[in-house]
Amino acid sequence: MTDHIAQPPAILSASDNTEGMSYLETPLNRFVTLYIPLFIMVVVLLFPFYWMALTSIKPDEQLIDMNTYNPFWVVHPTFKHIQKLLFETQYPRWLWNTMYVATAATFLSIIASVLAAYALVRLRFKGAQTVGALIFLAYLVPPSILFIPLASVIQAYGLFDSPLALILVYPTLLIPFSTWLLMGYFKTIPYELEECALIDGASRWQILVKIILPLAVPGLISAFIFSFTLCWNEFIYALTFLQSTANKTVPVAIVNEFVDGDIYKWGSLMAGALVGSLPLVILYAFFVEHYVSAMTGAVKE
Repeated sequence: MTDHIAQPPAILSASDNTEGMSYLETPLNRFVTLYIPLFIMVVVLLFPFYWMALTSIKPDEQLIDMNTYNPFWVVHPTFKHIQKLLFETQYPRWLWNTMYVATAATFLSIIASVLAAYALVRLRFKGAQTVGALIFLAYLVPPSILFIPLASVIQAYGLFDSPLALILVYPTLLIPFSTWLLMGYFKTIPYELEECALIDGASRWQILVKIILPLAVPGLISAFIFSFTLCWNEFIYALTFLQSTANKTVPVAIVNEFVDGDIYKWGSLMAGALVGSLPLVILYAFFVEHYVSAMTGAVKE
């Protein structure tokens, strides 16, 4: 009894965690509570990508005849749908438009969100918490409500059917959530660092650039990934503000160009969706650790 009380808190915590996970020691419990849920989750998450890849390499006869051929497998794969997508359509141009719009809108949104989040968290003015809550509530406004007045503004400035219209409109969706996310991450940075810098004569701008931003890199990466993904997949504004085929983004173009009435060109449609999702997959693969850590810090606050 006395030996147990004399143990340091760290040792007690480690032993408690070990006892708490003891139910995974038996193979049956580990299989039922760990492997089966993980398998189901992986299948549910990866099946859409498998189906897109499978459909994009199926010959036309296998896409039409589901009774003769197994719909979950391909017998004689072909790359004609991907070849048609890349070399017989304007898909490279659509991909460039999407990349250009997403990068520019994300860059503008991150700059505005950093300045807003730093002011709300660090300057300590009256009503800062209320302003922060109102900014986040603005994110909850449905885009289907906002695009009607925004369309009038875009038309008045002569930006209709231009990628610049999306670059200026997308920050209305990105800034509220990115600001809220960075506010939570900035709160995890000790304020004593700024106080020391202020005593040494540093300005607020110097503190932001040389102290806060280097420490908030995971939060910035998380906000960038969220904003970039939202811009990349956005459909309503791109459908409303872009009309010409050459200016369209990938989500709108593949639906408009590969669907003719009730005729769906499933091979090219799925190939376009698969190729269009690859940049986001690569982005998440490289920065997923920073994304998770920043989201965890924001939620804790």
